[in-house]
Amino acid sequence: MLEARAAVRSLKEYHPPLGGRVGLRLDFNENTVGCSPRVLERLHQLQFDQLARYPERESVERHVAAHLGVDPTPLLLTNGVDEAIHLICETYLEPGDEALIVVPTFSLYEIYAAATGAHVITIPAGVEFSFPTDDVLARVAPHTRLIAIANPNNPTGTVVAKSDLLRILLAAPDAAVLVDEAYFDFYGESLLAEVANCSNLFVARTFSKAYGLAGLRIGVLVGSAAQMAMVRRVSSPYNVNAVALACLPEALADQDYVRQYVAEVRQGRERLEQELRSLKLRFWPSQANFVLVRIGERHDTFVRAMRERGILVRDRSRDPGCDGCVRISVGSNVQTERLIGALREAIRAIAPMGVPV
Repeated sequence: MLEARAAVRSLKEYHPPLGGRVGLRLDFNENTVGCSPRVLERLHQLQFDQLARYPERESVERHVAAHLGVDPTPLLLTNGVDEAIHLICETYLEPGDEALIVVPTFSLYEIYAAATGAHVITIPAGVEFSFPTDDVLARVAPHTRLIAIANPNNPTGTVVAKSDLLRILLAAPDAAVLVDEAYFDFYGESLLAEVANCSNLFVARTFSKAYGLAGLRIGVLVGSAAQMAMVRRVSSPYNVNAVALACLPEALADQDYVRQYVAEVRQGRERLEQELRSLKLRFWPSQANFVLVRIGERHDTFVRAMRERGILVRDRSRDPGCDGCVRISVGSNVQTERLIGALREAIRAIAPMGVPV
């Protein structure tokens, strides 16, 4: 009888709630207002023959490299950051290798690493979800071949200091260190400039969040030229579809649109955090486009109460250290005011007379 590999049979499954997402979708950290109008205009201009041909990404990679201020040679466009993670795991991990991941974090790091047969070592975050740099350094060993770090981190919104990332890079020269900067636009600090100096550093970005292209599935992975040549060997030459390649330059060209949206998200994030303080709810200050808040034992009731008011939020109570926690994405100013109104109503509904939730 045909069976999947043992590593695959024992994998954790990733089950995003993709069905029935009706309402204001503040559960997936998506751009809540959509992409630039320039992208839609480009979509309308697409010709039949463009969809009949295999996609060619090289010219768009040069365009993205110019936007990021890097050499195009060590840059690869990917099918979202998800594929970038997968490619790094497939390039560098073998059965018996070790991958270090600080939890809670994006679950696909563990899933893709474990699928190779590598041993995934999870290291708990520190106090208040601080990054445990010393603990990570203590676990670096000869078999360590991958260290995956989201910066800012999902679902906590916390960040790692550049000095700590550089310490890890120096301490693990034989490991691929993936710094996932999916939420860079809402934070503003990057390790991209260090790629030229660190042969084991890989930086991933996405155009799903601030740029509103989640449905087109496009991201970018940057590393040293020598290492990216290896990564390209396991990548399909047609991994990014023609529609995404046609639209990305237009999205990059409309930086005013992106800046406006990012500014509103940052304002909304501050506004939401102020409201959470006034409601005496525990939360963690975020550098991303979401806030993690501890609702308590009635977290599932809260999620339902918000849905009843037309707003979707993400229950993260199963993540390590996140018992009773819910993650709330932030959108435009108008959407934030709607969120806060629903939040007040939901808290009153599940905790009448000020009873703690």
